[in-house]
Amino acid sequence: MDDPIIGLLLAAGASRRYGADKLAQPLPDGAPVAVRACRNLLAGTDGVLAVVRPGSERLAEQLRAEGAEVVVCPDADLGMGHSLAFGIRARPDAAGWLVALADMPWLSPATVRAVADALRTGAPIAAPCRDGRRGHPVGFARSFGPELAALTGDSGAKDLIQRNLPLLHLLECDDPGLFRDIDRPAELASFTPCTP
Repeated sequence: MDDPIIGLLLAAGASRRYGADKLAQPLPDGAPVAVRACRNLLAGTDGVLAVVRPGSERLAEQLRAEGAEVVVCPDADLGMGHSLAFGIRARPDAAGWLVALADMPWLSPATVRAVADALRTGAPIAAPCRDGRRGHPVGFARSFGPELAALTGDSGAKDLIQRNLPLLHLLECDDPGLFRDIDRPAELASFTPCTP
């Protein structure tokens, strides 16, 4: 596929607040958290690259079974910025990347498609919003590859977005899932799968 829009699934966190590996926890429909997030991302992109931490063999196997390419970030403990940069460097051929978090299984595939389509039609940076509040995933055009590949620390791409606000295309979406992540076990019980 020429110049694909790649979903970059960040699945290398340590789940410290959760107290266990939250990405492996089953949702009420039986799918592990990260697998559901991967499916939603695959539904709207040309492919998914999942970034996992060392020792995540079972998670890597599950994500590969869904059709994702998986890479292990050796510096995952240094923060989300390192994992994001690692993923960008692994797929420099992309026309753009949608950066998504593996602990956000409520995100609608329609939201993913809208952000990917914004990149396809020329948006330099695109993100969904609801009631004026920006959510996930955030899409970046190829021109941001070098800056994304140089990220470090734990803030991800927030600073890059702030420096380039005039280039950010916000897409109004009626999707509460663009803000919802999982930090604690009780949050799993309220999961309702999104319709594609």
